[in-house]
Amino acid sequence: MSKKLLVVDDEQSISTLLQYNLQQAGFTVETAEDGEEGYNKALEGKPDLIVLDLMLPKMDGIEVCKKLRQQKVMTPILMLTAKDDEFDKVLGLELGADDYMTKPFSPREVVARVKAILRRTQIIAQENEQEEDGECIMIGDLKILPDHYEAYFNQEQLELTPKEFELLLYLAKYKGRVLTRDQLLSAVWNYDFAGDTRIVDVHISHLREKIEHNTRKPVYIKTIRGLGYKLEEPKVDE
Repeated sequence: MSKKLLVVDDEQSISTLLQYNLQQAGFTVETAEDGEEGYNKALEGKPDLIVLDLMLPKMDGIEVCKKLRQQKVMTPILMLTAKDDEFDKVLGLELGADDYMTKPFSPREVVARVKAILRRTQIIAQENEQEEDGECIMIGDLKILPDHYEAYFNQEQLELTPKEFELLLYLAKYKGRVLTRDQLLSAVWNYDFAGDTRIVDVHISHLREKIEHNTRKPVYIKTIRGLGYKLEEPKVDE
């Protein structure tokens, strides 16, 4: 069965172009012309991935993304923006978008990005299915259940976006090992993100807000200057 995609864009020419090229790539594609319609179709249709424009009538892409995540809809989101504005990109990622592209773009690149996101999602799902039931990773007060796609801190379940969970899980699997930003980009995003390591920093910052008592003095996710990050057991005196 082909994967179902939802394209939300108010520019008819772009929507039609994306729909045609994604269908040619073997996907089933539904479209929406504004944020409200896109939000409702995302809830009702349960697509496998959403291509979401930032600037939309009735409800912009940021608000659509935010509301979906609040409703625990963790469908991967590829956000499109006509602005080459880092604030928009970072804000979108902070609210749970998995990836972004700046207009203008080539339809071939969109198809490649969509396939990369879906491929990574499938790999994670397969890895989780292979985990033994009940297996968990314990690091200090942090508990990760790979097979349930859940994480807990101080016995309270964390609200994580798919990418936040994948990043946390990857760091945990290599506990104590320094991982460069490029390694994390390759492992979690599953393709070369054109060296935009800001995406890693944004997700690390969000994880710290959820598992660190003091984000200024993190005891779980340490920054190794000039290299990257590592997740480690908190020391007793920290």
